[in-house]
Amino acid sequence: MPQVAHSSPKPLLAVDTGGTFTDFFLMTSDTVRTHKVLSTPKDPAKAILQGIQELGLGTSIEVIHGSTVATNAYLERKGARVALITTAGFEDILEIGRQNRPGLYDLLSRRTPPLVERKRRFGLEERVDAKGRVQLPPSRKNIQALVKKIIKSQCEAIAVVLLFSFRNSQHELSIKKALKGLKLPLSLSCEVCPEYREFERTSTTCINAYVSPIMAKYLQRLEQRLQGRVRVMQSNGGALSLGEASKEAARTLLSGPAGGALGALQVSRQSKITKVLTLDMGGTSTDMALIDGALEYTTEANLGGLPLKTPMIRIDTIGAGGGSLAWHDAGGSLRVGPQSAGADPGPICYGRGGKAITLTDAHVFLGHIPPHRFLGGAMKLIPKKIETHLRRLGKKLGLRALEVAQGIITVADANMARALRVLSLERGYDPREFTLMTYGGAGALHACALADSLGMSQVLIPTRPGILSAFGMAHADWVRDYVKTLLWPVRPDSMKKLQVPWRALQRQADGDAHSQGFAKSEVLVKGHLDVRFRGQSYELTIPFENNFSKEFLRQHQAHYGFKHQQDLEIVNLRLQARTRLNRISPSPKAAPSRNRLQPAEMFRCFWQDRWAKTPVFDRETMRPGQKGNGPAIITEFSATTLVPPGWNYNCEGHGHLLLQRKKS
Repeated sequence: MPQVAHSSPKPLLAVDTGGTFTDFFLMTSDTVRTHKVLSTPKDPAKAILQGIQELGLGTSIEVIHGSTVATNAYLERKGARVALITTAGFEDILEIGRQNRPGLYDLLSRRTPPLVERKRRFGLEERVDAKGRVQLPPSRKNIQALVKKIIKSQCEAIAVVLLFSFRNSQHELSIKKALKGLKLPLSLSCEVCPEYREFERTSTTCINAYVSPIMAKYLQRLEQRLQGRVRVMQSNGGALSLGEASKEAARTLLSGPAGGALGALQVSRQSKITKVLTLDMGGTSTDMALIDGALEYTTEANLGGLPLKTPMIRIDTIGAGGGSLAWHDAGGSLRVGPQSAGADPGPICYGRGGKAITLTDAHVFLGHIPPHRFLGGAMKLIPKKIETHLRRLGKKLGLRALEVAQGIITVADANMARALRVLSLERGYDPREFTLMTYGGAGALHACALADSLGMSQVLIPTRPGILSAFGMAHADWVRDYVKTLLWPVRPDSMKKLQVPWRALQRQADGDAHSQGFAKSEVLVKGHLDVRFRGQSYELTIPFENNFSKEFLRQHQAHYGFKHQQDLEIVNLRLQARTRLNRISPSPKAAPSRNRLQPAEMFRCFWQDRWAKTPVFDRETMRPGQKGNGPAIITEFSATTLVPPGWNYNCEGHGHLLLQRKKS
């Protein structure tokens, strides 16, 4: 089906709010601009407004926003007080869960506490069976009694999850009608997560109820201040309207990393590199994804110890960033992260009162980041106090200041390399066949060292690497996901039978797109099936096509190394609808240059075992075709790239920087 651009005369501003910096990517009819400001965690909108002012923009603009408001509220357990209404007898499902222990041999292992306290979990006498047939309708008396309990509980939001409501939602809708007068945010499982698996459905609906009121208040304030249209990035790489994001905030919990993955996909296509491991290293955390021709998606993740069942780009995250704190554990070993200095006070070199050594401080001490070139010189770092704090930590570890700084970087590299092995090797991919793409403000400092540890020979540093997540958000479409649980055996007439639920999902998608101002001709849809062998507990997601059975067998063989002869079962039918929003044209290839690249200065830097005067190049002056050998430091507004001895660099057509290990 054809796609039609849904354009706007207003400038498009993509904003990525990170733990340390808030990034801006501005596209007008004739220019592209980038900007960074320190984040303001207590009021994220403050940094956004500051950036808009510094860019010289008015507040009547169109914004696509990757927000950490819902994420932080969830991870810090600062969400709303939630009441859960469920089928009588299932009040403790959040605590019973799957009975899986997070550490099989850890006798002291403890489950993550549920988001809803026991005193706010209420059972209702009602029952729908596994086929959606009503066995016991809720009585008006019981519903009225339930409303009184809800009022008495002093909750701030309500989650409703009834047994088998994904088959028949009429009881949940009856409760919605009865609770309407309370004017409290309401999350129904038949709207938030209408699919098979009771525990995961309950957990996801409660997470949505927990974060949506916080998100709604924030977005309402932001919209009032901006006076323009705001869309919010969601975890599946698409954008939601402000109203949709306010009601379904659980879909935005990985919005920032999703923007980075989407940007990485665009860069990989420009560079014609199909196999990429991405590493998005910011100030607080590092996010990783795998691209093998396309991004990988999943419908279930474990976030902060609780299951979240919603479509999302498959992203792994660890607590390692430029602001990660260095410390020593009880055994006297050096550790880095997951605690972070954040934006306030930030690393010691920021001069904002930081008193603990961070990864950024170690890089500055070793000369990897010229202090006067940070953020293109807009923010000058103050390195003079770093050595004192390194010595203080070194006394506890029995190390000199130089050894502590080296150790901090080595430990951080080891943590990230371990996570990249999990992302690739443990899922059957050989990292040596991939290119490592690093971005975020700190990623290019570690790129070559990580590639060396994984046996990778090539690294790609995108243009504006510290802004890539915002760049990806500017490429986001309006996207909505729909699902219908079937639990049907696969038969010769399955494709014909599947057309009935498929058309129902498509009507729902067309209606939602129309409500957002899109014509039916603008909506592009694609389908997937969750399929498994009869008797299996989990399934594989495969394209909804005529040969889906053969494709399932092929993928099962590839994933698990075997396949059965027994019958197949279709668990879920999925439909994704998307329409284009404002689209940024791919950056044109610049004319190549044969001029030799001249260093801006020579700077003292520590490499492996010695200090050496190292050429520093300004990336903004680099042109396609210019190349050189390491060691070198390449600085730009949003990041610093280290090219160690044994590596060379080449500026390719779109301005992306390709680093390659020299052949021995």
